[in-house]
Amino acid sequence: MAKLYSNKPKSDFKLNPKDETISFILNYSKALSVINYKSMKFESLQN
Repeated sequence: MAKLYSNKPKSDFKLNPKDETISFILNYSKALSVINYKSMKFESLQN
């Protein structure tokens, strides 16, 4: 088990997300609204 954690992870690859994925995440974050009320949090999507 110790062998698994002793190896360094490979970081040679680069992530290239599609334009549609980036657009979806940005639009979702723009529409998300978080309301704090006392000790509770409410999340709502404003579409």
